[in-house]
Amino acid sequence: MEFLLDPGIWVGLLTLIVLEIVLGIDNLVFIAILADKLPPEKRDKARVIGLSLALVMRLGLLFAISWLVTLTQPLITVFDWTFSGRDLILLFGGLFLLYKAVSELHERMEGKTEVKVTTNVAYASFTAVVAQIVILDAVFSLDSVITAIGMVDNIYVMMAAMIVAMAVMLLASKPLTEFVNRHPTVIILCLSFLLLIGISLIAEGFGFHIPKGYIYSGIGVAILIEIFNQFTSQNAAKHEAKIPLRHRTANSILKLMGGRVETVADAQSTEAQDAFVDEERYMIGGVLTLAERSVASIMTPRNQISWVNLEDSPEQIREQVLSVPHSLFPVCRGSLDKVISVIRAKELLDVLEDEVQLKALLKQQRPIYIFEKMKVIDAINTLRTSKGSLVLVNDEFGNIQGLISPLDVFEAIAGEFPDADEQLDLVKIDESTWKAAGSLDLYQLELELGMLDLVEDDADYVSVAGLILDKIQDKITIGTQLDFRGVHFEVTELEGNRIKTVQITHQS
Repeated sequence: MEFLLDPGIWVGLLTLIVLEIVLGIDNLVFIAILADKLPPEKRDKARVIGLSLALVMRLGLLFAISWLVTLTQPLITVFDWTFSGRDLILLFGGLFLLYKAVSELHERMEGKTEVKVTTNVAYASFTAVVAQIVILDAVFSLDSVITAIGMVDNIYVMMAAMIVAMAVMLLASKPLTEFVNRHPTVIILCLSFLLLIGISLIAEGFGFHIPKGYIYSGIGVAILIEIFNQFTSQNAAKHEAKIPLRHRTANSILKLMGGRVETVADAQSTEAQDAFVDEERYMIGGVLTLAERSVASIMTPRNQISWVNLEDSPEQIREQVLSVPHSLFPVCRGSLDKVISVIRAKELLDVLEDEVQLKALLKQQRPIYIFEKMKVIDAINTLRTSKGSLVLVNDEFGNIQGLISPLDVFEAIAGEFPDADEQLDLVKIDESTWKAAGSLDLYQLELELGMLDLVEDDADYVSVAGLILDKIQDKITIGTQLDFRGVHFEVTELEGNRIKTVQITHQS
């Protein structure tokens, strides 16, 4: 039992177990394919029988070849090289491993496409499937046994590795196959091990002994590097998962579109192409935000709504309608929260002096309401049914908070289209500085700055002013500053207690 205290025995055992598992994956996959031809209730039984037969065949070959390699008497001589039975087995076994490793590496590096053929509904017989599994086991067992002989010198270690590897495959056949298929670098690494072992066996066949420690150290370093590689990949995947799906989707789409943009006519300048890409990026980002933006983030807020009060005189109403460039007006009675109808300016002016016709017109178009926390993409259907009219936005208490129109949705995608009486909410001053209205939509600012995380999950704010008020939580004055995720905000103008203008600097 002293050999159990040898660290080299345990290193060889663990390495051989891993190699045996990987070498058995192909056997396992083929067994799974054959078992799928059976009725569902017999597939697990066929899988267990197939893997058990594979173990028995491997152990049988192991005993036979292990006995053959003890034959050290010279058999043939070629060009002053004398070969015994053991040398020939090691030589041909090494050549076999080299062939298998090189052919597998070539196939995987060439990216050979697998073609799946749809099978008939009729199931195969159990005996026929098991017979095919036995033949497959004989083919796949050879490289497994030769690898074991090339790795270690102790037959008990070889047997233990094969038994443990087969037990692992029996217990975890499905997740094991998925893991190897999910990590192609593991397959490439193990095929590289086969190359190393094959060269070692060929050298042994020619009489050059390579200490196993050299092979173990090389394999150990490679495994350590692969572990680091797997951790790096997992961490990269975790960080990528933190990026909102809409941004990952946008980047994927833009990669495809980038290829198309590069094929535009040669006469176009590079600057024009770059600008076109920026416009596409902005619009794709805008479309992908609609599923997570609330209606409140794109609506015209209550304090900016132009509305008609029926309690005013016809002259006052006419003056109100003609003083702004809007074509649709909420018609209310005394208060914006008491909306009666939404009417076009021309139609309202035509019947303004005729009370009967005015009442009839007010009944034709009833106001449509949506909740302020509804997502924009869900509100699109309501806008469609409104037939181009305005849709009013209220809170949980029924108070009007704003209104939206199809134009607001379009602006959320393509940017602002201000009316004659409006100013842009975001004006670029230089490469890193912008002047913004306090009511500026944070999603729009994200698109402009090319950022991802200005809007936090479950945030109660949707505007620049809301962000500043949420983070400062103190009295806001002119000159109040906020640094948030690489962006500097400074309040430059107040209107009462409301933040009217903010200067934004992107600290890139």
